[in-house]
Amino acid sequence: MCGRFSLVTTKEKLQQQLPFVEVPDTMHVSYNIAPTQDAYVVTDEDPSHLQQLAWGLVPYWSDDGKNAGRLINARREGIETKPSFRVPIMKRRCLVPADSFYEWRKQGRDKIPYRILLKSNDLMLFAGVWDIWHKDGLTLRSFSIITTDANADMADLHDRMPVLLTTAEQQRRWLESGDLDEVLAILQTPPDHLVKKYRVSDKVNSVANDSPMLHTEVQEPPTLFS
Repeated sequence: MCGRFSLVTTKEKLQQQLPFVEVPDTMHVSYNIAPTQDAYVVTDEDPSHLQQLAWGLVPYWSDDGKNAGRLINARREGIETKPSFRVPIMKRRCLVPADSFYEWRKQGRDKIPYRILLKSNDLMLFAGVWDIWHKDGLTLRSFSIITTDANADMADLHDRMPVLLTTAEQQRRWLESGDLDEVLAILQTPPDHLVKKYRVSDKVNSVANDSPMLHTEVQEPPTLFS
């Protein structure tokens, strides 16, 4: 899954990777984006602008429009059949920029956090779906990140990871294609040896913490036989 991510970048870097997007002069950066918080996305409806949507998809048919953070991820397997995602996967897709995401390794009763980023240090672009909810004059735009089986780089941490769209052609087709089969074919496990990871402070566990220290590497403790 993907339960936390970060976007710490510059207008210039984002513009370089998404040249078709108009990036605001001032961007909000976050080292610890959590479910229900707003995050930047590029939607197929308006691909020339960077927008902020709530993380945790609220389907258009929801009765109350509450975002409890339950639908932060959408499994790629069978996504086209799921009530919450079958319309978005056909008509409402988005790119979610990030410089990294976090995952936790289970170690006994503990969960050890790691930061995962591209070896190239480019921005990641997650495949996402979004929806819009209206009722009584209220509107909520929200999104989910699509996940897939973990690649070899991630398998020792978790069995799932975000779908990473690593080429401009993939990103274009994700936003533009009207062919569901083509869209589903894009959703693949990222290639091995694409990402790197390192241990970070468990302060990332609290949504109250959002500072550069969350990106600082924490040394692994020595093993018994080191």
